[in-house]
Amino acid sequence: MTTGAPTSGRPRVHQVLATLGYGDAIGNEVLGIQRALHAAGYESEIIVETADPRLEPLTTDYRDIVGEVGPDDLLVHHFSLGSRASRTAFALPCRMALIYHNITPPEYFLGVHPQLVRQCFHGRRELLAYRSRCEIALGDSEFNRQELEALGFPRTDVLPVVPDFTHLDVAPDARVLDTYDDERTNILFVGRLIPNKRPDNVIRYFRAYQAMYDRPARLLLAGSYGGFDNYRAELLALTVEIGAENVEILGQVTNAELTALYDIADLFLCASEHEGFCVPLIEAFHKRVPVLAFAATAVPATMDGGGVLYSSTDPLVVAGLMHTVLADEATEDDVLRRQDAALERLLARDFPGLVRRFVAGALSGPRQGVVHATPDFWDQFAEADALETIRLRRPAAFRALPRAPREAGRLVDLGHGR
Repeated sequence: MTTGAPTSGRPRVHQVLATLGYGDAIGNEVLGIQRALHAAGYESEIIVETADPRLEPLTTDYRDIVGEVGPDDLLVHHFSLGSRASRTAFALPCRMALIYHNITPPEYFLGVHPQLVRQCFHGRRELLAYRSRCEIALGDSEFNRQELEALGFPRTDVLPVVPDFTHLDVAPDARVLDTYDDERTNILFVGRLIPNKRPDNVIRYFRAYQAMYDRPARLLLAGSYGGFDNYRAELLALTVEIGAENVEILGQVTNAELTALYDIADLFLCASEHEGFCVPLIEAFHKRVPVLAFAATAVPATMDGGGVLYSSTDPLVVAGLMHTVLADEATEDDVLRRQDAALERLLARDFPGLVRRFVAGALSGPRQGVVHATPDFWDQFAEADALETIRLRRPAAFRALPRAPREAGRLVDLGHGR
């Protein structure tokens, strides 16, 4: 972490988020914003609570920013779920811009992931505190901006996701090509294996397509299911129950494997019911894979006239659309032409210019307000830091500590879920 005054004489513009993930949409956007900030001459670091080990060298621990970020600096806060990193950033004296990546409604995880139900509920509630903290609140889609506006954020705008496809500009994994590049039709879905993305419906639609048109077809589901092993088991049971064959749940894949999967895919099928943007749709556009997607939340705007949208959840209807795209060459050519045009419009946006403009506005405009942290916040911070050190270095001693009763009325909870 850079200490003292900025070496450039300009305010520093850092990004803060709960975790920097490998290969996910938020992580790729964070790295893209950092490149734009560095190109504009700003000192800029990525501040996190946790990070994928492959990306950890690119990050700074959130505890190291205390005392180093001053009132003239700007924190660009990527908000998806509340975290200790975000609550610490909230209490610092700097200016703040918020980028909202949306929070999945907690009801999607009822009976599947109780911890995530709580996190999504509290994250949506915690978001409200930022209405009086941020100089500007940006959605990464118009759908997300409208949600911010409905929540009462006074100044909102859109910083669109302009994907950087460098992670796909790698040699495709040879093992994936050897395994799946054959005469079979490959239906692909890319995304976390979680309920709001409705992989169960993808499987149902695929089964109907198999039964009606193409028995040997193959379905490939690529995406992490970490923390959702029971849900994955339910999906596997569903495939057996409905008689779907050649369904493969691949889990998280490397960039080389993802590149190969797009290369061998004949159709990208998305059934997600809640998306803040849905970057894999645009990745499929880039790799010239025809896309068929459920028209919900941000998906129609992301598609922007490309691909094929559907609104029915009848497997027979969706299977018919799949067949039309796959079997009619003229239809596929038209779909790809419209996808190319949509992608060209997206990439024509001056993403670095937008980053510079929003940063300049957040730094030069009037301060939104004072930080509303409780007087004992930094005492709590020091206590939590000490407890974390004990937890990591002396786990047996940490487990032996008495559980402290929760104190009511605290704005910020820096506890460790004990």
